[in-house]
Amino acid sequence: MSEINQKNLMKESGAYIVNLNKTLKSIKLDILVDFICPDTSNIIVVTNKVTNSSDLQTIEHYIKSASHIN
Repeated sequence: MSEINQKNLMKESGAYIVNLNKTLKSIKLDILVDFICPDTSNIIVVTNKVTNSSDLQTIEHYIKSASHIN
């Protein structure tokens, strides 16, 4: 992950968490995102429960479609 993407992610992380939680709630999932943190080449997403692969795909799709992250 580039340094520019990391800065953009951290600047907007609160909004991403709120929007992710709204999305997860609207599709009737029991998980909530608690924390987002960039790593050297990935993004770490901390949730309140262990997630299955379809839940992770939903989170991944949202983050990839975010307008500030390339």
